[in-house]
Amino acid sequence: MGFEEKAKYTNHAREVWDNYLSTTTARTPKPRKQTKLVTRCSPGRLFNVLQRLTPEQKTAVKSMGFGSLLDLRCRTLRRSLCLWLLERFNTTRRSLEICGERIPLSPNDVEHVMGLVASGKDVVNSGPDDLIADLRYSFNATNRGISVRLLEERLAAPEAGEDFKRSFVLYALGTLLSPTARLDVSPSFLHFLTNMDVVHQYNWGKFLLDRLVREVSRFRQGKQRAVGGCLLFLQLFYYESVSVDGPGPLATAVVPCLSSWGEEEITERERRERELGGYGLGEVICKERCLGMEPSECRDQLDCPPVHSTTTTVAPGPTFGQEGNQCLFVFCLFVG
Repeated sequence: MGFEEKAKYTNHAREVWDNYLSTTTARTPKPRKQTKLVTRCSPGRLFNVLQRLTPEQKTAVKSMGFGSLLDLRCRTLRRSLCLWLLERFNTTRRSLEICGERIPLSPNDVEHVMGLVASGKDVVNSGPDDLIADLRYSFNATNRGISVRLLEERLAAPEAGEDFKRSFVLYALGTLLSPTARLDVSPSFLHFLTNMDVVHQYNWGKFLLDRLVREVSRFRQGKQRAVGGCLLFLQLFYYESVSVDGPGPLATAVVPCLSSWGEEEITERERRERELGGYGLGEVICKERCLGMEPSECRDQLDCPPVHSTTTTVAPGPTFGQEGNQCLFVFCLFVG
């Protein structure tokens, strides 16, 4: 077929296509599906490892200040709730803007919810590479990170010494407390694991919140597809901060709240949320976390009048102060 004959057929095809486009009714675009939440935060993965720990290993976990994690009962994130909370998480103000209120988040909230101490030395995950060269070699760390599966294999061994302690902290951070967008654990975490005798002195509450803010900010800037940080903290903080039970006496607090929320309790809570019509339709509860804050101060933070208040004395867990001390919690119920 010659060039001119080909051109004739090509022009005719274009005319037919143009005529089709001009006479055909435009299709109604399909509604976009809800954005899926991609995260490496996996409480179920840590839960499975915790079930296999020996008594000696559990003692080692407590000695580092992570004893509250042994009471972890939640195995799955409620991704629809986490996505809803992320859309309302103000990383600049470090607050959740829900139920018509701005609820500030602090390291003390992390301590109340997750049981990680909110005082002590700052966790520093940077320094000269030569200081962690041996540890990088020990954990087969690459530029991508430290393999989570390698850590699982190490934690399956019965020993409870320093190698176990390092492996446990790395695993807990990488799967629950401070996961990144990657599948592997950041080798920068090795910088604060050179001396295992001081791990319990670190301010893990501040570290968790700082990393959560950082990871969510990076996600919003389009620097990563997955959302890092401890999304379980946001989920449980919401459950503890918003009541769906209506007016009346508030339940006694359990510290840390982490131990109160298993799959059965979370399923029941989600059912109540649906009955109300969705998330954010409950009443904000201000729960003071061992801060000694008066109800009036709490009221000033949320800028709304109280309708109910009560006080409850709760005995602390192993990570909350010395034996024999007690924490005073002030509960204030607010309506918008």
